[in-house]
This record gives sequence, structure tokens and C-alpha cells, in this order.
Amino acid sequence: MFVFGILSTFLPIIIVIFVIVYAVKNKEMGGEAVIRHLYTYLVLFATLMMVIGGGISIFMAAADLVSPPGYYQNYEDFKHGYPDGKVPTEDSQKLSEDEIRERYDQMVKDEKNRARENAKNQLIKSLGFIVIPLPIFLYFNNMRKRQSDI
Repeated sequence: MFVFGILSTFLPIIIVIFVIVYAVKNKEMGGEAVIRHLYTYLVLFATLMMVIGGGISIFMAAADLVSPPGYYQNYEDFKHGYPDGKVPTEDSQKLSEDEIRERYDQMVKDEKNRARENAKNQLIKSLGFIVIPLPIFLYFNNMRKRQSDI
């Protein structure tokens, strides 16, 4: 695991150093053009990855919105929170089985609503990963096409 951390940290630096050395060696062949092309492709790659990541995140948030994750505490565990049917915070008010069930059902509904609200929030955040880098991607793609036409 440690090796992968070091590799992922130093690999981009090593690649950039090799590209710079290549551009300096081939200066007579247009080293500045190589760096310009490399920069354009790096921006295209980064923005494309952001758009793809945003699309995946939107899909996941939409799935949570349509079918929120279930509530994992069952009724028996919830009922054990009320020993002898008494509410812990209230003045030992005795609750019937129906009242405890009603509170449990309300808690399950509240949890599903909270999950839906979180999914809506995530959906809006994920749109930013598409709306912001997409125009940058389109601009640099047009710039790449103009460079290749020259």
C-alpha cells in the first residue's frame, strides 16, 4: 500500500521531467509546441475525468433518491431503547406497544426523508462536476483541433 502511495505521488513528477527533457533536447523540432500540446491534452484529460466522475456521482445520487438506503435498526432493537415501555427522557411515562411502534415507524420515515434530502444535495453538488469543467473541456478541444489544422 505504501509503495502505491509513493508511486502515485512520484510518477506524475517523473513523467513531467521526461517530457521537459524531451522538449529541451528537441528544441529545434519545436519543443514549445510539444509542451503546448502536452498541456492541452493534460487539461482535456483532467476535465474529462471530472465530467465522468460527476456523471457517475449523479447516477449514484439519483439511485439514492429513487430508492433510499434502508433503515437498519429493527423494531426489537428500537423497543429495547424503551425498557418496560417507559420513555427515558420523559417522567417515566408508560408507552403502549402501539405508541412504540408508531414512534418506530415515524423514525423510519424520517430516516428515509433524510436520505432523500442527502441524495438531492449530492445531486446538486455532482452537477457542478459537469457544468464547470465541460465548457473548459470544449474550449480546449476546439483549441486542440485548431492546433492540429495548422
